[in-house]
Amino acid sequence: MRKTISLLAVPLLAAMPVQAQSVDAPIPSVETSLEVQAMLDAAMKAGDEGAVNAIVKYAKAADKQRAEAFEKAASAWKKERREAAERRIREARFLDLVKGRAEVGGYYTTGNTEQIGLTGVLDLKREGLDWRHKLRVQADYQESLGRTVRERYLATYEPNFKVDDRAYVYGAALFESDRFLGFDARASLSAGAGYTAVKTPALKIDVELGPAFRHTAFTDATTESQLAARGKLDLDWKLGGGVTFSQDASAYVQEANSTITGKTALRARLFGPFSAQMSYAVNYESAPPVGRKTTDTTSRASLLIDF
Repeated sequence: MRKTISLLAVPLLAAMPVQAQSVDAPIPSVETSLEVQAMLDAAMKAGDEGAVNAIVKYAKAADKQRAEAFEKAASAWKKERREAAERRIREARFLDLVKGRAEVGGYYTTGNTEQIGLTGVLDLKREGLDWRHKLRVQADYQESLGRTVRERYLATYEPNFKVDDRAYVYGAALFESDRFLGFDARASLSAGAGYTAVKTPALKIDVELGPAFRHTAFTDATTESQLAARGKLDLDWKLGGGVTFSQDASAYVQEANSTITGKTALRARLFGPFSAQMSYAVNYESAPPVGRKTTDTTSRASLLIDF
């Protein structure tokens, strides 16, 4: 229904007599106004805000005398729709607003290990009026001839408090374990400011910056605790046709050992809640333990399920 309205609205309105710019232009007919009103009502009933905006835009050229009435009707509809959405969020239970994505796939690594294995990721997100919560759990594991050759676990939790439509204050807690990178456990806590630098229907870019504290327990039984600076960038770009490009990067910069991670992914929707994804991730440690390489890469092919 929405696509039909969006496709038909512009050509129908464009075909209407547009002569309001001329001093001697005739007054649009009642039939013309009724046609515009009917299309506007249909778009609002379908909940298609894009079609509503298009109809109001071109109605101004087709019927300037009644354009103000059309614009007021559309504004009132948008306000009522926005208030209804906010009311639903306020009245919703905590779990009602939780959305998730599960990822199951294979990977190929280079660096400290060169292996093929399996990976599992669970992403949960709750978007409220004032707060946003994000939880991510990831596990990579493989055994070869009874010997563990890949073992990496990661869990992150990020609460965000929205200051306005773009700015927010974030908190971030991270736990990770990777013996093949040289540490049994590493915990990080951070808080700072975030900002949505670009926010369009097709492109969204979030940037974050703040101080952090990291505690690392290395595989050689030594430990390290230091203050750090944390920066993060999240980019999501809808290319069209159900294809999305994403680029995520984060950095913990500190005196002893800095960490930079990045992940580039291309996701294509298959059908229903299912998508396929190809991704390439890089993990860099500026001063790894003796005998360890500074850089690990992971290439993945995964099946994603949204719920």
